[in-house]
Amino acid sequence: MEITATLVKELRERTGIWMMECKKALVATNWDMDLAIEELRKKWLSKASAKADRETFEWAIKIVTEWNKAYIVSVSCETDFLANSDRYKDMLNSVVDCLKSNKSIEEAQEMVNKNYSLEMWENLQIRDYQKIEWPSVWAYVHSNNKLASLVVAKVADLEDKLKQVAMHITAIKPDFLYASDISQDVIDKEKSIQLEIMKNDPKMAGKPDEVLLKIIDGKMWKFVEDVTLLEQDFVINPSQKVKDFIWSDTLSAFYRFTI
Repeated sequence: MEITATLVKELRERTGIWMMECKKALVATNWDMDLAIEELRKKWLSKASAKADRETFEWAIKIVTEWNKAYIVSVSCETDFLANSDRYKDMLNSVVDCLKSNKSIEEAQEMVNKNYSLEMWENLQIRDYQKIEWPSVWAYVHSNNKLASLVVAKVADLEDKLKQVAMHITAIKPDFLYASDISQDVIDKEKSIQLEIMKNDPKMAGKPDEVLLKIIDGKMWKFVEDVTLLEQDFVINPSQKVKDFIWSDTLSAFYRFTI
């Protein structure tokens, strides 16, 4: 009986699958550990196909930075309960390890399927899987693990400032780094939206489009400031622009991740 319990415990530790399922697999294979693992894998294949179409509404973001590299992963699941569990967080670490070892997303997904899906009994799908490499990278992940940002810089000695800029990005949600990054199509679309808003304003009723467009032209810089990182008021010190907090030519790019 002691040997039986020991084998069940060992199989549980090696597969992460429920004790009763482990015992059933061992009994079915005459207590052969390798055959029991194979039996559980086969069982997973049939169960996985049954849940593969179930919708996933929850997931968490994990970013690991090491020197000049950033590893970004997220895996969707079906429930918020699972997304906040320690076992789910262990899985994210395993996916990061796959990315570090240059495994493809298909290989990482296979690892998730074999090692975690059956145990968690939820549809788990890798949503984000990328590595970013630059002279300096800094990440910020919000406490709920559903909002994060990454700042890419040309220099490697501004960690404190980069961290604060990363926090700003999660809070203020810029769309562009420089004002010059905004295409004319984006400007034209915003103008058309503002034109419709003004036409529906009783105070502007009767004014010709030419007049309204001139008024809108005068307001467009405010739009540019709102969507451009370096032109935004710095969230930690609103009396200061981000470009005044960190030099304009310091940043190369930024990324914002949200669920």
